[in-house]
Amino acid sequence: MGLQFITAEEAAQFINHDDNVAFSGFTPAGSPKAVPTALAARARKEHEQGREFKIGMFTGASTGDSLDGELARANAIKFRTPYQSNKDLKALINCGQTEYYDMHLSQIAQEMRYKFLGEVDVAIIEAADVTESGEIVVTSAVGISPTAARLAKKVIIELNENHPKDIKGLHDIYELQDPPHRREVPVFSVDDRCGGPVVKIDPAKIVGVVKTNRPDEVGGFAPLDEVTSKIGENVAKFLASQIKNGVIPPEFLPIQSGVGNIANAVLGALGSNDDIPPFTMYTEVIQDAVIELMRNEKITFVSGCSLTVSPEVLQSIYKDLYFFKPRMVLRPQELSNNPEVVRRLGLISINTAIEVDLFGNVNSTHVMGTTMMNGIGGSGDFTRNSFMSIFTCPSIAKDGAISTIVPLVSHLDHSEHSVKVVITEQGIADLRGKSPNQRAEAIIENCVHPDYKDILREYITLCGKKQHTPHTLASAYNMHAEFLKSKDMRNTTWEMCKKDK
Repeated sequence: MGLQFITAEEAAQFINHDDNVAFSGFTPAGSPKAVPTALAARARKEHEQGREFKIGMFTGASTGDSLDGELARANAIKFRTPYQSNKDLKALINCGQTEYYDMHLSQIAQEMRYKFLGEVDVAIIEAADVTESGEIVVTSAVGISPTAARLAKKVIIELNENHPKDIKGLHDIYELQDPPHRREVPVFSVDDRCGGPVVKIDPAKIVGVVKTNRPDEVGGFAPLDEVTSKIGENVAKFLASQIKNGVIPPEFLPIQSGVGNIANAVLGALGSNDDIPPFTMYTEVIQDAVIELMRNEKITFVSGCSLTVSPEVLQSIYKDLYFFKPRMVLRPQELSNNPEVVRRLGLISINTAIEVDLFGNVNSTHVMGTTMMNGIGGSGDFTRNSFMSIFTCPSIAKDGAISTIVPLVSHLDHSEHSVKVVITEQGIADLRGKSPNQRAEAIIENCVHPDYKDILREYITLCGKKQHTPHTLASAYNMHAEFLKSKDMRNTTWEMCKKDK
């Protein structure tokens, strides 16, 4: 019996209330679109008739609006992991209507295999091609697709003609063995491959194939401004100095870079700095800036999990596959983010913080300690295991009403033990080998905005230098409390701290 071609509405009927559904993709790249939209419409109808209809969702990372957005607006998500960025889903999470499990992206596939998260009832996989023998060529991202398709009781394929079948060979599909049989991940250089070109599953599990022709819903990024450009220049300047000082070898090391405007600024600055040689990348998300640097031969090879690029750039890659296939590989995220490989290859990790405290602790997920932004993503996978971990952020936010450098982070994602360097548009704080007092001094002197230097210096002075880590617990969150009260951290006083003394 061959593959059964069905409509998206027919496919949605295979999914039931309370099912756990796994989706392909990583960011909007490679995420299903037609079936989730039809599933959201079905959920609305069920709700109109007084019946419950919600699903648990496993994804690679964030997704497109046709997935997270449609299902959130239909109030059809009971549980979500491991990462998200959709405003409607975020609203449900932050008001408690959807349970959200924030986790390191390298761990989602294995936690699914370990059954920490329950069974996988259905997997929906976007494909450029699928055969009757169960070989699936995934599209612009891999994510958790191999594990999701293998574990699921039922598999639905979205066969998306927007992605050519010729991309077969761009992917390196490999699943880790489970303990006690796990072996080393056989990736010893950025361009090594250890798996095969396709996801292979039992074809009997494929309950239907839905034909589509829809582009990835990757949005653009804001153009570089003075602040992001300066941050990028500071990162490039710092890394060039590390080569000159012999800390980084002259041939350089592979780069991991987060996603967003600052990441684009950093990559652009690395590409234009003559003291930094052509380099490789071992990362999650491949952005437009990476493709430009590859064409200019500044990046010689990139390993990633997704092509999170604008639609026009993606089509340009597909037109030049002869150029990109020897220079690029897309892997499952438990390989692209694998701690063992990160440490072996000696990556330089560059990620963005929401806030950093005076001792190098980083909050990358929560605003004011309570409101979830997106999630930890892969930043922890890379930070803890890299050769050198760098965190970047503007020194201020909200037109100066918020300092991103605070006495104590309101939520901890990366501890001072993992964070080596902090860089803002103001400058560079190298925290390696420094005590807490020395770290505070370096961060205030080099990274804090001028409006907040005196405020933070006064905090340290009032707390006293005799402490190993100068803190007063009663006042550590005065800056946050002041923003919640007056909407401006510049009004902060340390009266409580004076009383404590």
